[in-house]
Amino acid sequence: MGQSVIGEKKGYRIMGMSLQMFGIVAILVLIATYMEVLPGGMIGAFPLMMVIGAIFNEIGNKTPGIKDFLGGGPIVIIFGSAALMTFKLMPESSIDIMKNFMTTEGFLDFYIAALITGSILGMDRKLLVKAAVRYLPCIIGGVIVAMGLAGVVGALLGFGAKEAILFVAIPIMGGGMGAGAVPLAQIFGDGMKTDPATVLSMMVPAVALGNALAIIAGGLLDRLGKGKPKLTGDGKLMVNQEDPEEDTEGTIEINYGYMGIGLLLATTFFVWGRILAKFIPLHSYALMIISVAVVKGIGILPRKYEVACFQWFQFVMINLTPTLLVGIGIAYTNLEEVTAAFSPTYLALVTVTVIGAILGSGFVGKLLGFYPIEASITAGLCMANMGGTGDVAVLSASNRMHLMPFAQISSRLGGAFMLLLASGILGFLA
Repeated sequence: MGQSVIGEKKGYRIMGMSLQMFGIVAILVLIATYMEVLPGGMIGAFPLMMVIGAIFNEIGNKTPGIKDFLGGGPIVIIFGSAALMTFKLMPESSIDIMKNFMTTEGFLDFYIAALITGSILGMDRKLLVKAAVRYLPCIIGGVIVAMGLAGVVGALLGFGAKEAILFVAIPIMGGGMGAGAVPLAQIFGDGMKTDPATVLSMMVPAVALGNALAIIAGGLLDRLGKGKPKLTGDGKLMVNQEDPEEDTEGTIEINYGYMGIGLLLATTFFVWGRILAKFIPLHSYALMIISVAVVKGIGILPRKYEVACFQWFQFVMINLTPTLLVGIGIAYTNLEEVTAAFSPTYLALVTVTVIGAILGSGFVGKLLGFYPIEASITAGLCMANMGGTGDVAVLSASNRMHLMPFAQISSRLGGAFMLLLASGILGFLA
């Protein structure tokens, strides 16, 4: 009676595996890693990143303080993985395998395609239409308060109000590195007759540190919601949000064939976004979001395919999120840049910027019928983090991964809005 149907005793588990079985797998993978015989591509990256992610996830979820106040596993996975690279605790060959898997081999795109497609198609159609028209004001509220607080504190601390807004607040709220800081540096460099590389070097610490604080803030907001339940919908974005008419999650059993359909549709929607980006000057993620939202809003896709995408999204989110967070730590989190920015003044400016994003978006969100915590996480922190990778980390830390569509609106459409806003502000402040 003490055994499961497949003959394995119950007990402590990691990734659903017994401690003994996981230990065997981990030892074999780590032996291959340090012998430098780990194969390249996903066949080597998957086992190594899954093992690292599972170990750090257990540490984070079991460590007092971290699990209670800082979001638990996701925080430890990201910064623990970044430490492995920074302090060269793993062979360079294995670091390269994981970096390549995340970047040139497209695992990040693969993951986000599944999340965007499945989470949007799994939403209630009425909620999607009702929430979308109110969302941009929440973003604007967070941006205004973030820049305002940064300017005031910058002036008070002798850093300069203009400098705090241009080189701290705007880069943090700008949508990450590739879609944010890099084009912002070019805009600022041209407008200020300065080398864009010099401007970028001033922005990078703000973006990196802002991303770190946004992840931590996501965990703290989740904790706040548990203590102040009136501030949160416990994952629901809108007050008085009705339960979906189409219960995509519960009415259809898991179907392995459906998951294959979901995989194909998710990657096809991603390809469609890339096609549109050749003709429309927006990021392909943004165009993908718009396309999936239009398909859902119009209701032209049979429910079978919506369920297929949702089941694929659930599989990817449940099984591969720690794996992705390892990749974020290895490929996108530079501990040296984060620690180099830790002067009291700079830390204060970044902190008030992130706090401003939380307060502004939460306040406007409450006025427009959103729950303040959910509005602060999606329209605030997902503007202040480092784009798509930051969205995954913040939503993981706050246990609200299913809000990815709104997080991506912040990172992609919100990031495009910040480029336009920065161009206008530069004329007044430069």
